[in-house]
Amino acid sequence: MDDWRIFGEALGPGEKRRTALHVPMGGLANEGEVMPGTRAGGDYELPAILINGKHPGKTLLVTAGIHAGEYNGIPAVIQVARELDPQAMAGRVIVLPCVNTSGFWTRHPRTLPEDDFNLNGQYPGKADGTAGERLADFFVREIFPQVDFIMDFHGGSRGERMTPLVFFPTYPKVRKTALDAAKAMNVGFIVESQATRGEYSYAARCLDIPGLLLERGDGYYCRPEWVEADRQDLWLLIEHLGIAKAPDVARDPALKRRVFREAVYLDSEINGLWTPAVDRNMPIQKGQLLGTLTDLYGDLLREVRAEHDGHLLYLDSGLAVRKGGFLVAYGIASSEE
Repeated sequence: MDDWRIFGEALGPGEKRRTALHVPMGGLANEGEVMPGTRAGGDYELPAILINGKHPGKTLLVTAGIHAGEYNGIPAVIQVARELDPQAMAGRVIVLPCVNTSGFWTRHPRTLPEDDFNLNGQYPGKADGTAGERLADFFVREIFPQVDFIMDFHGGSRGERMTPLVFFPTYPKVRKTALDAAKAMNVGFIVESQATRGEYSYAARCLDIPGLLLERGDGYYCRPEWVEADRQDLWLLIEHLGIAKAPDVARDPALKRRVFREAVYLDSEINGLWTPAVDRNMPIQKGQLLGTLTDLYGDLLREVRAEHDGHLLYLDSGLAVRKGGFLVAYGIASSEE
């Protein structure tokens, strides 16, 4: 394995290094306002662990904390980064344990607090834009060209009840590679995604880089069992890619892995009080009541019913829902493969 020169660092074969990536912000953005949460003389700082294996192989990018309040992946990827032994590795791993650092430290729920930019939905950004636009552009220009596969960790946000699932991109050049990787993990629900502007989905669509997005956990909580499950799935992916042997976990051959080529994501057409009639990880039938929307006097405004037979993946269990707000998502039974 050769020396690895990346982000201004030089790592020899079999070397691991902690560092920080500095994303230039120009000191100013947002119409001349000094950005809160900027670091290092105006740059945005991303903690990073760079691991250069002793032997040649693929380069894996691992990210967590893109949505700042989705916590489980953060300690999971930190732990795997500590466990990886570069002397026993074939390939390279870039671990970014908390991408949305300003949102994380301010307990901002999802987007960057500087500009409300969604790093999982507004790629590709631009070099002279706001904080989020500059971060996205940095990934596109400086990070994506270095990698062969992307693994991004998420979880249920405020009010969401989430069945553990993994999304893979629909684009033909990367679909099979990503789907095979998803099947290597111990996740029961695998969903084909049509997304175009998230971190992994943009890289798949525009740069032919396969990747996955794993969702696990509920409502901004960080629970040990969810962290451990994320840790194990990351190790299984690393083993599948031929980078390193998973030390204490194996793929569960008895787990039924269900792949949905299509899913329905229902948003509210009105403001209302949302009362679900279903829960995550349950089968549903066409026409079944999924929930109701009422007003603050208790009068019924809408009944929300399933448009297809399927399986409930995740839902919002919070009470207040505004027009355009998320309600439920389910895989379509006829699309299962």
